[in-house]
Amino acid sequence: MSDTSPILLWFRRDLRLSDHAALSAACGSTRPVIPLFIHDEQVAALAAAPKWRLGLGIEALARSFGEKGSRLILRREDDALAVLRALLKETGASALYWTRAYTPAEIERDSTIKEALQEEGIEARSFGGHLMFEPWEVETKAGSYYKVYTPYWNAVKNRDVAEPRSTPKEIRAPQKWPESDALEDWEMGAAMDRGAAIVRPFVQLGEQAAQSRLGNFIAHIIEDYDKTRDFPGEDGTSQLSENLSLGEISPHQCWHAGRRAMEEGKRGAETFLKELVWREFAYHLMYHSPRILSENWREKWGSFPWKDDARAAEVRAWKKGRTGIPFVDAAMRELYVTGRMHNRARMIVASYLCKHLMTDWRIGQKWFEECLIDWDPANNAMGWQWSAGSGPDATPFFRIFNPLSQQEKYDPDGAYVERWIAEGHEEPHADALAFFDAIPHHWTMLPKNDYPAPVVAHEEGRAEALAAYEDRDF
Repeated sequence: MSDTSPILLWFRRDLRLSDHAALSAACGSTRPVIPLFIHDEQVAALAAAPKWRLGLGIEALARSFGEKGSRLILRREDDALAVLRALLKETGASALYWTRAYTPAEIERDSTIKEALQEEGIEARSFGGHLMFEPWEVETKAGSYYKVYTPYWNAVKNRDVAEPRSTPKEIRAPQKWPESDALEDWEMGAAMDRGAAIVRPFVQLGEQAAQSRLGNFIAHIIEDYDKTRDFPGEDGTSQLSENLSLGEISPHQCWHAGRRAMEEGKRGAETFLKELVWREFAYHLMYHSPRILSENWREKWGSFPWKDDARAAEVRAWKKGRTGIPFVDAAMRELYVTGRMHNRARMIVASYLCKHLMTDWRIGQKWFEECLIDWDPANNAMGWQWSAGSGPDATPFFRIFNPLSQQEKYDPDGAYVERWIAEGHEEPHADALAFFDAIPHHWTMLPKNDYPAPVVAHEEGRAEALAAYEDRDF
């Protein structure tokens, strides 16, 4: 007699229907499928912008299921295991499927749930999909994990990456649907305040938008991507980090599109593939050395004399885009208006905070976590430690970006700075003015204010940073 009991399908950072291994397996069983999202303690801990963007993603996923004659069930409770046990009992489901997650807290949660439910006779299965290469499947010849990017790239660049799966034609509904929370009751955008209305037009929401973004990138941008990706004033990147962070598109889909472009002779395609693998490398490091999320990855950096006062005047100026360094301030304002920041600009603002202001990288990491709609725990941590010099495969601490010469090189016509900085312009760009509509009232900033002098000039900050570095035994 065949099993006709439902399968619970637990969604997390995999908000799509195509190329979804767990969904494909559940639908392939011919059993009813009950899609589920749980607002547990992991979700509750998210900062303002990531939580708001996740809420939008959940709403879009629910619509996708509705179009397929299915539903997304929502439940809120800190203890995910308690929710799952209750739903298993309520629905008569005998299986739970999900896509793997990789932060230490998520691994602990999922391992506890899998062990507990399997002991209770429930089929609990985890599937890949958030990564192309599982962290434990990529090893050095010595049987260790990779600590430098280039050898990691060489180890995986010719590996087979599974072809993307198509969207299931049918998602069988249960005879009776369980009750669901209303998403609006979760108030996932509460901490965004008035900033949500400013950022919302810049969001490319959901699976269909992600696929369109990829298609446009392959058709019009990837050819010159190896050059244009460094110029923040140009439309020269894929901007897919927003969708990859929530699994609205899979890395496999991006990889195969990039490989086809490379085979067609599009010059920038390999650089795009390397960026996808940089994301994989970040997860590889987080899995094998989870201290990268909160501690100096290079242990000798534990005694480095970082300034750790998040309330310091210089740090407040950095957060507000009022350092007096145009490239830095433009980037910080882009972050506040769009929820994203160009990668070249991220390197500049991170270097300025850690090296010119001698501020602990964790303060910057936390601010990005608060403001980024494409926030990703592994990428954010590795990016900050790379910039600070304390991480694996990091830029040396003595390499200090000059934000003035960086602007001359990567924003030569000033388009990026003019788009985001209003002060000093008779007719500022609309996006520069939007910044003042998004910021908290207590910042008391106005477009008509004078633009500030540098809080720390380049040569002054560089000299202090180098002196601190020379005093260390690295």
